[in-house]
Parts: sequence; C-alpha cells; structure tokens
Amino acid sequence: MTDPTSLPPAENPELRLGYLRLSDSVPVIAAYELGLYERFGLQVQLQREVSWANVRDKLVMGDLQAAQMLAPLPLSTTLGLGGLRAPIVTGLMLSLNGNAITVSSTLDAELREHGSDPVNSAASSARALRRSLDTRGGDAELIFAAAHSFSCHSFQLRRWMRAGGVDPDRDVRIIVLPPQQMVDSLARGVIDGFCVGEPWNTVAVQLGIGAVQATGYQIWNNAPEKVLGVTEVWHERHPATHLRLRLALMEASRWLAAQSNREAVVEMLRAPQYLDLPELRLRPSLTGEFVFRKGEAPVSIPDFHVFSRYLAGFPWRSSAERLVKHMGSQLGREFSREQVGSLIQQCFRTDLYREAARWLNEPAPDSDYKQDDCHDDVWSLAPGIELGPDRLLAAAR
Repeated sequence: MTDPTSLPPAENPELRLGYLRLSDSVPVIAAYELGLYERFGLQVQLQREVSWANVRDKLVMGDLQAAQMLAPLPLSTTLGLGGLRAPIVTGLMLSLNGNAITVSSTLDAELREHGSDPVNSAASSARALRRSLDTRGGDAELIFAAAHSFSCHSFQLRRWMRAGGVDPDRDVRIIVLPPQQMVDSLARGVIDGFCVGEPWNTVAVQLGIGAVQATGYQIWNNAPEKVLGVTEVWHERHPATHLRLRLALMEASRWLAAQSNREAVVEMLRAPQYLDLPELRLRPSLTGEFVFRKGEAPVSIPDFHVFSRYLAGFPWRSSAERLVKHMGSQLGREFSREQVGSLIQQCFRTDLYREAARWLNEPAPDSDYKQDDCHDDVWSLAPGIELGPDRLLAAAR
C-alpha cells in the first residue's frame, strides 16, 4: 500500500460523496467500512440519494463534492443534456457490468411461449418480444423503464430490443424511473419491464413479480457502468484531495476483486444506512450465482459485477466514444469527430487514472483507446494487463 504521508496534502479533507441504493455502490461503501478514506487522510460523509438526476444536480450545485455516477453522466452533463450543464470529469471507473433486463411474470410467460431462453441467449428473448408484439397487433402498448435517459441501462435495453428486430422508438415506450421504484412499478402494472442495476432485478425475481430476460453482460461484455464523478472546477481546486479519494477507492476495488471478500460485502450492504435489504436479495449478483426466474437453479456469472479485474478502473476513451455516439443516436443528433474527441478528452481523464496508478505501483495502458467487440475470452493488452471479453449483442439483420 502507498504511504499516505508521502502524498501531497489534501486541500480540504472533508467531502460529501453521493451514491445510490445499488449493489455496485459497494466500492464507495467498502472504502468507508474498511477505513480507507480515513487512512488517506479524508473525512468522507456518504450520502445516499434516490435518483441519478438528484446526484447530478447536487454535484453541480456543490451539495456533493464527488459521486458515484452512471458512466455516460459526465458526458451528458458536460453537454447540458437533460438538465443542468457543467463540466464533469472522471479519473476512475468504479465498476463494469451489473445490470439486467426484467419483465413482468405475465410478459415472461408470453415470451416463453414465443421461444425465449434468456439463460442461453439474450437474443432469443428479444426475438420473442418481437413475436409477442406482432401477436398483440399494437392493441396494447408495452412500457419499459430505464434508470436514466443517458445511461448504459438505456443503451443495453435498446440494443437488446434491436437484437430481436424491435424498434425501441416505435414499437414500445421507454420511460425513466429511479432504480428503487422499478419493482413496485412492475408489480402495479405501471410498466411491463425495466433495465436496472442490482439488486432490483433479483428482488423482482425472488418476489415472483418478474423474470430476467438478459443480463447487461450478455448485451455488452464488461461494459462501463459506474464512475467516480467530480466537477472540473472542484478537481482544479482540490487535485490532492481528489487524488487521495481515487486512491482510497482503488484500494477498495482491489479488495473487492477477491471472491473470498464477497460475503463480507453482502454483510456491509445490508445495513440500514446503505441498501437496507436482506442478504438473500444481495447475494446472487455479488457472488455471481444469479437467478433468472423464481424457482430455477442459479446460473454462474462470475463477472456479473467487476470492480478491479480486467483493469476495470481505467476510463477508456473508446468506451466514452461509443456512449457519446449512442446518445447522439438516441437524440437524432450527430456529433462531429472534433466534438466527440474534445468532449471525451475533457470528461474521461485517463491522465488522472495513470497518476493514481503510479502511486499504487499498478499498471496502466499506454493507449486511451481499445477495440471492442473483438474478444470472446480474456486477452492480454500488454505485459501485466489482462482485459476481459468485450463482445456486443448484434442487432437483427
């Protein structure tokens, strides 16, 4: 471990760090419970928020100094899409994967009749959705929810639908709901399905309210999910505080990489001040023994949540580029190459990751970009750097 006394002194060691009631908030929580913030000379107050819009707004207004954020949020907020406009930067990814698409038990029964086999093929459930829509003949609109308009949830939900020949802008309606409202909305029939992070898919499955049709991993292997976000202004005024924060979170993520620590993680998250849920709701995704439908055997998905493995913390600009293109497609707007390049260089600060990696004596890639949709298995980028599979679910021809 790095000797914190050798680091530049924090400009202000006190900060409020926002997060949502999600399983992949665990790096933020573990760093607190393991005493890592304190070890790096910080006094961090964790602040649980109810929605991503709240997180964004409080960060921009200065009520939060840092936050767990959706990977696209620094990009969309810097562009001023969907609300306040302010430059947001990230020098650290907090997690890969972690999402799933769940539909109501009623719709799940329909999709099974049309050949859905989500455990073995996410495309099969998407094709089944297409057949179900054709059978309905447009008489009953299906409504799906994502956690934010500009999120990997939206990207994955739309890509899954297109894999079955479903047009997400014409054939269904997609709305935005806070994650912890998804299950209740599904139970009351307000929505027919959702894409959200854990543990809310598992909650729906265990209560018999819904069934999973695809995991985020099946749609985009090792997709960027959450980042550490701060305003550009705050970073410029507090570079040493920001460095210490990144180091504490990187140490927590490295601890989380050990499967032997996952049970301790479940115990942490169940506490009332954090996720306030029974362990049985939290364990499936965090241990990688995931259940798609109530009563079925768990499926081993060891990479359902990735916090450190595959150089998970590095904020790849190639991933940011894909997210910006998706946002443009969703808005019916095309960004120029110069706009995209300038935006991702401003928001995805690979230099800040490399700075922290040097202090921890950890490897970092020389390039800011990598090719996606090329690797089915673990592969070596450079000596000491192994990356994971990166396939994307193909759209229907």
